Amino acid sequence: MPTGFKSDSFINYGTGAISKNYDVEEPDFKAKNVATDFSNKALYKILHSFLKHGNNTLITVATRAMIDRTYNGTQAASDNVFDENGKQHNGIGSKSGPLLSGIAYCISSCCMILLNKVVLSSYDFHAGISLMLYQNFISVTIVITLGFFGVVTTERLTWKLIRVWVPVNLIFVCMLVTGMYSLQYINVAMVTVLKNMTNILTAVGETYFFRKHQNEKVWAALFLMIVSALCGGITDLTFHAVGYTWQFMNCIFTASYSLILRWKMDTAKQLTQSGSLNEVSMVLLNNSLSLPFAVFLIILFNEWEYVYKADVIRMPIFWVVATASGLLGLAISFTSMWFLKQTGPTIYSLVGSLNKIPISIAGILLFRVPISVPNLFSIVFGLLAGIFFAKAKMS
Repeated sequence: MPTGFKSDSFINYGTGAISKNYDVEEPDFKAKNVATDFSNKALYKILHSFLKHGNNTLITVATRAMIDRTYNGTQAASDNVFDENGKQHNGIGSKSGPLLSGIAYCISSCCMILLNKVVLSSYDFHAGISLMLYQNFISVTIVITLGFFGVVTTERLTWKLIRVWVPVNLIFVCMLVTGMYSLQYINVAMVTVLKNMTNILTAVGETYFFRKHQNEKVWAALFLMIVSALCGGITDLTFHAVGYTWQFMNCIFTASYSLILRWKMDTAKQLTQSGSLNEVSMVLLNNSLSLPFAVFLIILFNEWEYVYKADVIRMPIFWVVATASGLLGLAISFTSMWFLKQTGPTIYSLVGSLNKIPISIAGILLFRVPISVPNLFSIVFGLLAGIFFAKAKMS
């Protein structure tokens, strides 16, 4: 699976490693706008009281002109909206942007994990590393092509940058491989609930390594996630010890990736020509470096022999689904960047948590997962805990 993994720390089902560990702060301009608006209203009331007394002097004329100007300015300002990052946009032109980008992001992320589940489970394809290699190769090819035609801008990959990024990429590959194997054994709904454990490990790592203070609501939400994961595992009718082991390893590698990315990002930015490393460049860097590692793992675990003998690779429809999953992985990268730009980290994080609900429902219905009432309650409880966690991070 290409790099856009979707946990509450990252987008984890596609090809963009986009961190969601933002420190959301309210811009100062909002307070200034509120204060200015309050002053204008007070001024309007004072001037209006003069007019009620029937003054027809020069003061009255000037007063009316000031009121008209204030009213017209207010009407003009109403055509502009501000996002949570303090950016001003035209109200008419930007109304559809957040909605369309949000829908595109949700659809692409839902379809990505469902298609991966189809490839790994429905087609009984036991070569997750090979699938990752194919998907990442698609992403690299498309990004290079788009960069060649000037559609996207990417940083030039230098040896200094690659050397710094190799440890990050090793953890990235392990994260994708373990995610593939866990999805092969565990139903989609339980995967979404168990991925909440990543948030717990990340929060502990941030506290220990970066001395970041988490508020009481965050720790309460993390406790609810632990309870939901334990209850979900106990009541899971399709429990598979191997799958749960892979998923637990995936949570460890995902949290590790989040932490090491935060540590290495500043160093990596200093080694680029522009002094920054945008998301498209990260997609190209991560997926390009993952290709030789994937080939090495395929040879090490003798997976190439299985792929060569597998009957499923001779089915055209299998390649259609596998290619579509690779394209959707890249689509997640671009739609998530689009959605983040249109809204901001707060809405982005909340929608990411809410998006687990349709993914879980679709996974249960499409794959006809046997489920008990206690297990269903555990899944719902875990999804609500994820939403509570997203809101707690905002406070």
